[in-house]
Amino acid sequence: MQDWSEGLILNYRLGRKTQYPTQCLIKVLGVEPSDAKRMIGSKVGWPVDDPKIYGKIIGAHGRTGTLRVRFNRGVPGQALGTRVRIFE
Repeated sequence: MQDWSEGLILNYRLGRKTQYPTQCLIKVLGVEPSDAKRMIGSKVGWPVDDPKIYGKIIGAHGRTGTLRVRFNRGVPGQALGTRVRIFE
């Protein structure tokens, strides 16, 4: 049994005039929106095959199961739309 799950990077966290490249919004694959909040505090790694950039889930974004992740350094634009590994 694997001890990790996958998520999808949706976009950077955006403000009205600012973009936060160290924070991203992710959607956890195969998890109900009400259960996604239980993953707060979990570690995240990108890319899935060989994680080089790590982060931590810091909170929920709305009620649709989207989560906010703070990475230790900014993720490149090529990461948007790709999968991340969520360590449980």
